[in-house]
Amino acid sequence: QVQLVESGGGLVQPGGSLRLSCAASGTIFSINAMAWYRQAPRKQRELVAGITSGGSRTYADSVKGRFTISRDNAKNTVYLQMDSLKPEDTAVYYCNADVSGPLTTSGYRKTYAYWGQGTQVTVSS
Repeated sequence: QVQLVESGGGLVQPGGSLRLSCAASGTIFSINAMAWYRQAPRKQRELVAGITSGGSRTYADSVKGRFTISRDNAKNTVYLQMDSLKPEDTAVYYCNADVSGPLTTSGYRKTYAYWGQGTQVTVSS
């Protein structure tokens, strides 16, 4: 019952910038960690950046200093600001979120991982 919808992808020239957004909706009690992954052609999906509910951030070495992950807990939304883009950043970017659902009759909450549909980022001159 939870959906993640990404937006903000597109075509940009090297050195340009894009801002990705991912909004979670549905039956949500809270969202724990949120992250951005990417998958380039013929490559494995890799973690780009992650952020906890408390605001702790982690980045792949390849994007440190260029990308910034942030979140708006009130809007259940995570962002990825991408600056100084390079052709090697070209990939489909996927949003990931660990979501806690409503309290069960047994007195605990279940947590599930959800994925967005992906948004294409192409960096080319």
